Formats: sequence, C-alpha cells, structure tokens
Amino acid sequence: MKKRAFLVLLSFLLAIPLFGVNNTAKAATNFADVGSTHRATKEIYYLTEGNIAKGVSPSSFGPNKKVSRGEAATFIGRTLQLNGTKRQTSFKDVGAGMVASGYIQSAAEKRILSGYADGTYRPYKEVSRGEMAIMISRAFGFSFDNTTSGAAKALVSRGIAQGKGDGSFGEGELITRADFSIFLARAINPKFRTISNTVSFKDARWINIDSLNVRTGPNDSFQKIGAVKQDQQVLSSHKIGAWSYIKYGSLEGYVHSSYLRDKAEASNAGNIDPRIAKQVVVLDPGHGGHDSGATGFGIYEKNVVLDTGLKVNNLFKQTPFQVKMTRSTDKFVELRDRVSYAKSVGANTFISIHANAGGGTGSETYYYSAYKNPNVADSKLLATKIQNRLVAAWNLADRGVKNGNFHVIRENTMPAVLVELGFIDRKADNDKLRSDYWRNAAAKAIYLGTLDYYKAKGYQVDGLYNIAK
Repeated sequence: MKKRAFLVLLSFLLAIPLFGVNNTAKAATNFADVGSTHRATKEIYYLTEGNIAKGVSPSSFGPNKKVSRGEAATFIGRTLQLNGTKRQTSFKDVGAGMVASGYIQSAAEKRILSGYADGTYRPYKEVSRGEMAIMISRAFGFSFDNTTSGAAKALVSRGIAQGKGDGSFGEGELITRADFSIFLARAINPKFRTISNTVSFKDARWINIDSLNVRTGPNDSFQKIGAVKQDQQVLSSHKIGAWSYIKYGSLEGYVHSSYLRDKAEASNAGNIDPRIAKQVVVLDPGHGGHDSGATGFGIYEKNVVLDTGLKVNNLFKQTPFQVKMTRSTDKFVELRDRVSYAKSVGANTFISIHANAGGGTGSETYYYSAYKNPNVADSKLLATKIQNRLVAAWNLADRGVKNGNFHVIRENTMPAVLVELGFIDRKADNDKLRSDYWRNAAAKAIYLGTLDYYKAKGYQVDGLYNIAK
C-alpha cells in the first residue's frame, strides 16, 4: 500500500479518542467480515467494545490486513491508557502531526517500543509475530530475556499465543489484525486465555468509594459485571495502566486503581498536623441526572466532572481530611441543596467542579468577592493554588483566577471556589476532558492545590503530597 493511502487509512483507524465519558458514538458491533463463526470474533468485539481497536470502515474490521508499527503503538497505548496527545517525538520520521505520534512517543518513553539505529521509528512498517511478542511482553511486564524466543515463550506459557503447526512460533511472519486482536485481548483478559489459572491474586486492597464498578476490561467503556461496596477487601493480581484486575468472591474483573487503598484504614501518611482531621472538604461535581451540563463531541459535562470529583474524593480519603461529596452518583442536586449540604456538614472548604463551554479554551477558577465577605481572601487563595496546579498539570491556556457570581460560591459560608477544567466544545480541551489519563491529572491538581492552600494557611501537610504520586 502506498504511504499516502496508508496514512489515510491509519488516520481513520486511530482518529477516535481513547476513553470517552458517555460517548454517543459506540464501537461497531456488527462487522460484515467478522461473523459469529470467525476465529477471532470474541476478541475483536472485546477490543472494539473498549475502544482499543477500530474497524477499517464502519462495516469492516479488516481482520486479514497486516498491522503496522504505528497501529500497534496505538492499540497498546490505548490499552495502557498512555498519553496519546499528538506531539513532537524523538523519532525523525514521526512528526507532531501524525495521528499516532503521542502513543509512539509515550510507548518509547516507557521502553515498550523502540526505534532503529538511524533515529527512525518506521511507523508504516508491518509487524511480525516475533515483534508482537516483544511488544506485548514489555507492555504487560512479562519476564523474558530480551530475545524474541523469550518473549514468545512468555506468551505461550500464559496461554496468550500458540505455536505454528510445525512446532515453531513463526516469529518472522507478519501478523494480521485478527491475530494481533487475539493476542492483545488474551493479554488483557485472562478469561480469554487457552490456559486457566495464569494469574495470582495475592495483594489485598480495600474499596475507597461507596460502590466500585467491576468491568470486563481496563477502561469505563467495557461492560460492567458487578460492584463492590466501600471498605470491602478485594485481592489484586496486576495492573494495566490505571486499572487493577481484582477478585472478590467469584467476581473477577477490572476496577480503577484510584478507588483502592493499601490498608484497611486510611493512612495518616507521616507527620501531619492534627488539626487536619477536623477539616471538612466538600467536593461538588456540577450538574447531574436530567441536567447534563454542557456537551461537546459526544460527552456530557455531568459525567466528566463526576468522574473527576470521585478521583479527588479518593485521594482525600487516604488522608485525615474529612471529605464529603454533594453527589457521588448521576443524580440531580439543586444549587441551594448543594450549599445547604456543605453548611450542614460543617465544611471548611468547598470545591465545585465544572467544564466550560462557549468556544474558548483553557482552565479558570472562580471565587466570590463581596463587600464584608469574611471568606474573600481565603477563597481567592484556594482558587489561586488550585488554578496554578491545574494549569501546570493540563498545560492548557491559563484563563486565570476570577471573581464569579455563581450560586454555590456566593451563598456558601466557607472558603469556596468553582473550577472550570476546560472547554468541552473545544477539541483540544475535550480530548483531555474525555481522557481518563487527564482526568486523573486534574484530580491530582485539585488535591495538590488544596494541600497548597492549607500549607499556606500554616498547616503541616507535607506528608500528604506523596499520595498523589
């Protein structure tokens, strides 16, 4: 295939963003060339369900087409939730404009993929079975002796790959999209493997949220198969990106690792100011229920900010802070009820989380300034600390700290801020709002900014910064 034609095809395959939040566009579920009797049916549809692999057209998966190095980097990058933002790379033949550039660079930085001695990556070069074995072994942390035969053995011993009829692995043969899908799906989901009991559940973890969904794969596009209640102990086997594979009774699947903690009780994390235990932080994810908030490119503000808020909540739950949420599910809460809730629990700080709209770009944080309001200085300080962290973490335009006449910060009786993460109707901002990777970064920024605020107020919080690493 000519390079230009291949680039058009690759752009189609990789154009859909990584992990959407309530995307209106779903992965194709009825490829004409992948029927119920196809040898890779379950694996192909599993990967498309999780938005890891795409079809070559809306009705065709192209199972017999060969996989390129750029395509392989993207499939693996999506699986591991690597940063796929298009950018300059360390390879002279992968420019910032290439669709796969972000995943190629991220995978190279993690030593999952490598280039050639001449400084190229050769993104259009087709991948062999042996190269695939090395890529998957590195991506999933399988032990091998840095040889193709060692990588092949690592996959075969786990029931991920099988040898050829002649007894060899066929390491020099080019791999098709169907075979790559089979091997990648088996690496992700042990239930697809040809050998049972290939994972060991040995690490105890505890649930840090009211109810944690368990899914068939490592992102929120995969099917929910159950849930585990707060403070229940689960056993963890391994991680893929930000997701852990756990066992709870007969239930096995993936949960987001940010909602797990290592101890039965929350840790005080070192030398911490005892006054912290009396500080109540209220998190307020905007909108909810029938109020979707702003929308853009198939995602809803209410879902973006709820997921971000839950991630912030989990960070605070690992500290002596008392953390509360105005909503932790997809429900509608009146503005006045958000304020009254914060007052009723004796909140010391109030953080409302939103996504912007209207054609702009960047992050901004609001506080309410009014004559004789005793919280103006502290609200502005809190807003400034969070804004500084968010801009540094997201690298979007800094729209600054502003005075805003919003109900939830105007009517509250404690230091209160409203954070606008980014513009949901601007593509660059939206790519981050829909990404689990970047929502984690935003959550850490809000958490760290709040610590910065308390530190500036004279509290000893140094021991709590490591929680967000």
